[in-house]
Amino acid sequence: MPALPKLNLPAIRLRARDRDGQVEVWDELRGIWLVLTPEEWVRRHLIAMLVSHCGAQPMRIVQEYAVPLNGQPQRADVVIVDDRAEPLLLAECKAPSIAVTGKTFAQAVRYNSVLGARYVVLTNGLRHYCCEYRDGRYVRMERFPDLSCG
Repeated sequence: MPALPKLNLPAIRLRARDRDGQVEVWDELRGIWLVLTPEEWVRRHLIAMLVSHCGAQPMRIVQEYAVPLNGQPQRADVVIVDDRAEPLLLAECKAPSIAVTGKTFAQAVRYNSVLGARYVVLTNGLRHYCCEYRDGRYVRMERFPDLSCG
């Protein structure tokens, strides 16, 4: 397996295989093999943390969530939906080598202008930001929300 950086997220175990010189990991939620890119490394860790530490139910996690934006199909990395299948949390994952910047936040806000999720999470696996959308603005939170209380 390629050397990937230790992340600032709880350690996880991945089911991996080598296929034609590329490492693939098993995505339990979708039931498919995915190429293990640095961004996917972060996404796997984030999803595991959301389930094991925040109470997110796996059946409510949608990856590559379609976001119709100005007639162009876009995809949010991870969306957690509530019991009415409405977006509750939108997460954008970047590779550890990519800084989470205002540009990352602007991307998530554009997606959320369509989705209307209460929480927005930005992470590169090393730095994490979580904002709650309330009273018409985004308020930065000091910790991840308890998603079981959505």
